[in-house]
Amino acid sequence: MADVKPNKNADLPVRVASAVVMVLVAGTALWLGGWVWTLFVAAIGLGVVWEWWGLVKGFVSGIPARLIWLAGGIGYVGLAVTMLLMFRGSPTVGWAMLLVVLFGVIGTDVGAYFSGRAIGGPKIAPAISPSKTWAGLGGGMLGAGLGIFGAVNLAYSQPFIAAVNAASSAAGELPMLGAGGQSPSLPGSLLAGAVLAVIAQAGDFFESWMKRRAGVKDSGKLIPGHGGLFDRTDGFIAVLAVLGLLSVHSFVFPA
Repeated sequence: MADVKPNKNADLPVRVASAVVMVLVAGTALWLGGWVWTLFVAAIGLGVVWEWWGLVKGFVSGIPARLIWLAGGIGYVGLAVTMLLMFRGSPTVGWAMLLVVLFGVIGTDVGAYFSGRAIGGPKIAPAISPSKTWAGLGGGMLGAGLGIFGAVNLAYSQPFIAAVNAASSAAGELPMLGAGGQSPSLPGSLLAGAVLAVIAQAGDFFESWMKRRAGVKDSGKLIPGHGGLFDRTDGFIAVLAVLGLLSVHSFVFPA
């Protein structure tokens, strides 16, 4: 009897269903803002730090070394959480930045997932993450660029600004300030997407390295088809942390 090859897309329905639920929950919290958004972001951040600690205990011995890793995880995740809260509270570029990060990282994941499986080819770092290919990275860059292009178009459209301002008024928040009708450059979006995708993939590789060192497949089992919170947010955290470091640098060393 011939061997039956496993369907490499067999988990796709579960992954899609979980992704839809995650987007709906996160999108609702983001839209409501205020204490709902703060509690949601804080809960995700604490969950990721908990999973980080679980991974650290799997490959770091000794209390002092573990505490150093824990402090690093708190700083890394905390920087990302801070940026999410700051962006949501900004009436100027906050919504645009949130959508750029959201659409950009999702575009990276979607583009990398489908192009990696459709094209395959050489692996980037098989010893760390056997499934990541150069073709997937290229698809992720394209997906991120298109996501950013769509995000900026949406964020500065008059209907979106009007809807955000209506919701902000109902919640007693500051209105969103922005000039409608702005049209981003597609080449510029693709370039920004390439940079964002590399950062997001670096965050993914870093988490994969931690899991491989700890001898586990996923950081947790909370999300069907996706693993733990850290598995799902590794790219977001990396991008937000880099934005946070750039913000700190610009504050300490203003132009």
